[in-house]
Amino acid sequence: MSEISPLVILIAAIFTNNILLANFLGMCSFLAVSKQINTAAGLGAAVIFVMTSTTAINYAVYHHVLVPLGLTFLSYIVFIAVIAAFVQFVEMFIERFSLGLYHSLGIFLPLITVNCAILGVSLFMIIRQYTFAQSVAFGFGGGVGWTLAIILIAGLRQRMRYSDVPVPFKGVAIAMVITGVMAMAFMGFAGMVRIQ
Repeated sequence: MSEISPLVILIAAIFTNNILLANFLGMCSFLAVSKQINTAAGLGAAVIFVMTSTTAINYAVYHHVLVPLGLTFLSYIVFIAVIAAFVQFVEMFIERFSLGLYHSLGIFLPLITVNCAILGVSLFMIIRQYTFAQSVAFGFGGGVGWTLAIILIAGLRQRMRYSDVPVPFKGVAIAMVITGVMAMAFMGFAGMVRIQ
């Protein structure tokens, strides 16, 4: 994979290989926090920061600690520990500097720890054998792609409050339908660039 430019990986991670719309990772917080654009944007910014940072840290830990010591079988546990520690740091930072955002995100901020999209990016980085630059680009692009998807659906859900949605489709059901349509729309970018 070393021949793929980090810029190509970045663009693909946002559009054609969107971690949420192509792999459906990170759906729980996506559905729960996508009711208001401001809250969705705040959580998206936190996810971008955490995903980019933990991908870089996990790359370094995997290649400079786990591989040399022959402990690659511990990678899942180590990746989760790194993510949990970093989310705790982000939570303390947001509580200190943006109390309004902290309260609006509520329980979903610490739940970034169990957002499978963040762990998924670290695992894909290893499976695809990315370099450090490619891994950071993939982490940042994955976060931006996830944020783009949650902001888009938050805007649509805000507009649908004034729509006549049939009763069986109200709430999560219509959000899932819209997510499926958004995933198909993002597949239209597949001819632009795709990574495996």
